[in-house]
Amino acid sequence: MFWQLTLFAYLLGSLSFAIVLSRLTGAPDPRASGSGNPGATNMLRLAGRRLAIATLLGDVLKGLLPILLARWLGLSIEEQAWIALAAVIGHLYPLFFRFRGGKGVATAAGALLGLYPPAALLAIGAWLVTIRLTRTSSLAALVALPLCLPLLAWQQPAALGPMALLSCLIVWRHRSNLRDLHAGRERHF
Repeated sequence: MFWQLTLFAYLLGSLSFAIVLSRLTGAPDPRASGSGNPGATNMLRLAGRRLAIATLLGDVLKGLLPILLARWLGLSIEEQAWIALAAVIGHLYPLFFRFRGGKGVATAAGALLGLYPPAALLAIGAWLVTIRLTRTSSLAALVALPLCLPLLAWQQPAALGPMALLSCLIVWRHRSNLRDLHAGRERHF
C-alpha cells in the first residue's frame, strides 16, 4: 500500500485549492496576480479572507488526509513521512496545473499535524510569533518548519529524513523571498 498511498498523496497534493477556488468564484488567478503564488497568503491579498481561509483549510487537509489514511492502514512513521513529502511535492509541482504550484507551507503543516502533532504546534507557534513580530509571511514560513527538525530528531527520528528534505524543498521554493528579504523589499501585511 505504500506506493499506492504515495501516488495518492502526490495527486491529492496536486489539487490547487487556490486555483480551483479562483476559477469557481471568478477571483483573479493567483499564479498571474499578486505574488504569483497559488497559496493562502496570495489569496488573502487577491480575493479576501473567506477564500484565503478556504484555500488554507484545503491545503492543510491535503497534507493531513494521506497521513491519517497511512496510519489507519498501519504504515510505519517513516513511510508516513515519505507519503507526507509526496503530498507536499504535489503542491509544489502539481500535475494538474502544469507543475506550477505553491510553496507548500500549509500542506506541510497538515502533514506535520498528522505525523507528530507537537511538531505541528511548534511550527504554528513559531509562524504566529514571527508573523506577529515581522508581518512577513515568507519569513514566518522559513522559520517554522526548520525549527521542528530538532524536535522530530528527538521524538520521531524515523520521520527526520523525509521531513528534512521537505524543509529543504520549502526553503528552495522561497528562494526569491529570501532574495527580497535580503534586499529589504519583501511584502509585509
